[in-house]
Amino acid sequence: MLLLLLGIIVLHIAVLVLLFVSTIVSQWLVGHGHATDLWQNCSTSSGNIRHCFSSSTNEWLQSVQATMILSIIFSILSLFLFFCQLFTLTKGGRFYLTGTFQILAGLCVMSAASIYTVKHSEWHLYSDYSYGFAYILAWVAFPLALLSGVIYVILRKRE
Repeated sequence: MLLLLLGIIVLHIAVLVLLFVSTIVSQWLVGHGHATDLWQNCSTSSGNIRHCFSSSTNEWLQSVQATMILSIIFSILSLFLFFCQLFTLTKGGRFYLTGTFQILAGLCVMSAASIYTVKHSEWHLYSDYSYGFAYILAWVAFPLALLSGVIYVILRKRE
C-alpha cells in the first residue's frame, strides 16, 4: 500500500511539474529566431540579444492563460486535499474530492491546449512556425492528470 501511495504522489508531482513548465516556459511556438508562449513573444537578433514583448491581448489567449493557471490551482488543491483526506478519511473511504479536482485540472489543460491549437493561426500568420516543447508538455500533462484523477477516484483508504 505504501508503494502505491508513493507512486500516486510521484505521478501527481510529475503532473504538477509538467503544468508549471508548460505554463512558464517560452516555447509554445518556435521558429526562425522567434519563441512565443502564453505571456510574451521573444525574438533573437544579431547574436544573443533577446527582445521580448508582451503577448497579444486577444480574448482566446487570455482564456488559455486562465485555464492553464486554473489547471495548476486545481492540481495543487488536489494534492493538498489528498494529504488531508489521507489522514482524516475513514477506512474504506474513497478519495472522490481529490480525484474530482485532479480531473478538473486535466480538463482545464486540455481546454487550454485545444484553444491554442485552433486559434494560434490568428496570432501568427506565418506557417513556418512549429510547436515547441512547452506546448507538447501541456498535451502530455492532460492524460497524466486524467489518469491520476481516475486513480484517486478508484483508490480506497486502507490501514
